[in-house]
Amino acid sequence: MGKPVLKGIRWLLLKNPDNLDDKRNERQRLDEALKLNEPLATAYYMKEELRNIWHQPDKLSAQNALDEWVKSRCLDVNMLKQFSKTIAAPAQVAYFDFNGLSPALEGTNNKIKTLHKMAYGFRMSSSLNSNYGAA
Repeated sequence: MGKPVLKGIRWLLLKNPDNLDDKRNERQRLDEALKLNEPLATAYYMKEELRNIWHQPDKLSAQNALDEWVKSRCLDVNMLKQFSKTIAAPAQVAYFDFNGLSPALEGTNNKIKTLHKMAYGFRMSSSLNSNYGAA
């Protein structure tokens, strides 16, 4: 019985709960799958709690919520211990310092990386090399 309910549930697990389509019974299918599989339900609710951290009003609230999430949840699940070390870093809440500028900065960084990749294989002329201390 459980297998047909779990089939095709991956996208529902990843989807924002506010975007679940009631016409397609997505919310009901997700609820049924979560009832059948307790570890899956735990992971799903942890994901949702983590997602809600980014909706905090300020950096201090976000850092406190993130610290509580790590303390209360991750220590019980072996697979999440390493993840919790990564996500608990103070840089994770730096998003609040830039008030939404982060995507623009990431875009600029991606352009720089792309230009760097495109430049592989090009050599500098000898006159330019001498300016940079190369022989």
